[in-house]
Amino acid sequence: MIDAAEVIRSGTSILFVTLDSLRYDVARAVLHAGRTPCLAKILPGGAWEERRTPGTFTLPAHIAFFSGFLPKLPQPAQPPRLWECRPPAFKTVDAGTFVFDASNLLTGLAQHGYRTVCIGGVTYFSRETPLGSVLPDMFDEDHWRPEFCSPEPDSTRHQVDHALTVAEQYADRPLFLFVNVSATHVPHGHYTGDSGDSWQSQAAALAYADEHLGRLVDGLTDKQRWLIIMCADHGDAFGEDGYRGRGIAHPTVLNVPFAVWLSA
Repeated sequence: MIDAAEVIRSGTSILFVTLDSLRYDVARAVLHAGRTPCLAKILPGGAWEERRTPGTFTLPAHIAFFSGFLPKLPQPAQPPRLWECRPPAFKTVDAGTFVFDASNLLTGLAQHGYRTVCIGGVTYFSRETPLGSVLPDMFDEDHWRPEFCSPEPDSTRHQVDHALTVAEQYADRPLFLFVNVSATHVPHGHYTGDSGDSWQSQAAALAYADEHLGRLVDGLTDKQRWLIIMCADHGDAFGEDGYRGRGIAHPTVLNVPFAVWLSA
């Protein structure tokens, strides 16, 4: 069990990666097929946890995450939360939960000396629209470029290069580094040479991103300890039961891969 309260008190930097739209069944199958060797090496036990997302598309899922509500296990009993907003007086919080006295996690971490940085991916992080500014506005600083977005076939490489540059810039202070990986979000048919998006093309997108995700974790943890959270914000339906897309309460959208660990 990770004592997030102690992690924050000690000033340990935090990497939070969301693999946008990645389904749990895709992540598991690609891992078992040996197509994500870097993730197999770094995930606890070499596997993903199956969890349920609190939001069915990017905006509500990330609002929930940054409010302290990470994906939950598919069972009645739940482990203590990593972090949560200061609760009402009648509620008891586990001693290992980091309690932030602010309206969101980013502000709460900043109050403890953390620099909060967003490396955006999909357009909800782009500031191209009013809604595209809601999530970036929660951070001390945010970065988004067209080459970070899913239509760019090498988006994850560009995002990881920039994330590692930012981390080096703030090597002397606690950092909350958030990366929204866009490669697994539509469109990803280009990874299989198709005009449309499918289970297979999302699998290929994850296989592409694997090397760069491994490079990100290795580059950050080479010199210091990090708390690392990786998960999808939601999944995506590719025709199951007639459904396509996200924003729907369907198992293909609700079931997401999740992992959390402290680096050595």
